[in-house]
Amino acid sequence: MHWFFWYRNKQLRYMEKINPLCVGVAMAIAIIFFNAKAYAQDEEPFKPKHSLGLNIGHEQSFSGVDENGNKKLVGLPYWGLDYNFQFARKFAVGLHTDFVTETFKVEKNLESGEKEVVERSFPIAPAVMGLYKPTEHWSFGLGMGAEFEKEENYVLNRVAVEYGAEIRNGWEVFGVLQYDFRWKAYDTWTIGLGISKAFGRQQKSAAAD
Repeated sequence: MHWFFWYRNKQLRYMEKINPLCVGVAMAIAIIFFNAKAYAQDEEPFKPKHSLGLNIGHEQSFSGVDENGNKKLVGLPYWGLDYNFQFARKFAVGLHTDFVTETFKVEKNLESGEKEVVERSFPIAPAVMGLYKPTEHWSFGLGMGAEFEKEENYVLNRVAVEYGAEIRNGWEVFGVLQYDFRWKAYDTWTIGLGISKAFGRQQKSAAAD
């Protein structure tokens, strides 16, 4: 009988030591499980979407030339028409086209160092863009295209940063800051404000700012 009480007391002391550990492990497992379940509910499946946007602003160039042949900063009004296809949560491709609505003169950057002034009349500049979207609001783009005009066409590279805020039902307002490098010609930087509409819109993502 004494042996039985000794064994039971030893077992109870053992259980007193191990129970807190078991409870702690069980609580940790439960917390991880519920957090993982909540994250899976928030991270809804991505749905590809198309968007079409219109923006307006000013295109600036330090290579502008005035009536007397002197260089100046020229500001040109433009319209932008942007099409994007977002095929992944953080990546998209697009065709962004700018339409300058004025005639102007600029000085070309020639490799020989000589100066050449050219006149540009209502040029159109489309570019194929690759876009990286680290959050729902920010987009960083890099692309290549050309500026088309009746006298001469220029190849260009384009770098752009956009910030957008959704209004409702796929409508979004956005601001854009853009820089164009025209090969052996002239450079411009652009500030614009626009509105866009998404089609086949993805469900709300948890990847917010």
